[in-house]
Amino acid sequence: MAIPSSNDSSLFGEINITPLTDIFLVLLIIFMVGAAVAIESAAHVGLPQGKAQAANEPPQNVIVELTGERRILVDGHEVGLNDLEPVLHNVLENLHTRVVIFKGDPSVILGDMVIVLDIAKRAGAQQLGVAVSDTDSAGAAPVQAPSPAP
Repeated sequence: MAIPSSNDSSLFGEINITPLTDIFLVLLIIFMVGAAVAIESAAHVGLPQGKAQAANEPPQNVIVELTGERRILVDGHEVGLNDLEPVLHNVLENLHTRVVIFKGDPSVILGDMVIVLDIAKRAGAQQLGVAVSDTDSAGAAPVQAPSPAP
């Protein structure tokens, strides 16, 4: 703080920022130590151990495939539409999870997919899934819009 001279009649004061700087440095050190402790304690989290499914265990779901030729396959075995519900019922009785995954050809009509999924639900499926392919759809044939009625 400046000391006013005897010939200066006005009082002029300056703020000393040294204590303020000391406080900021102490707070900076406290936050740095706190962050280091938080990161160190977060690094030692006890993660749950996952069990890999044994290769000899059967899958816990049923895959129903509808081909472009309107053939229905249940786990790779061809089934008729009239026999689909009893076959799915027998397969789902032996499963714990009762999950049915629908795998359809891109040319399958949506109504056919809904019929197959409805039959799967009536057969006792608790969960329904739709499998998608990860291939690029650029090679697929374009879908043409219906022409307007005259």
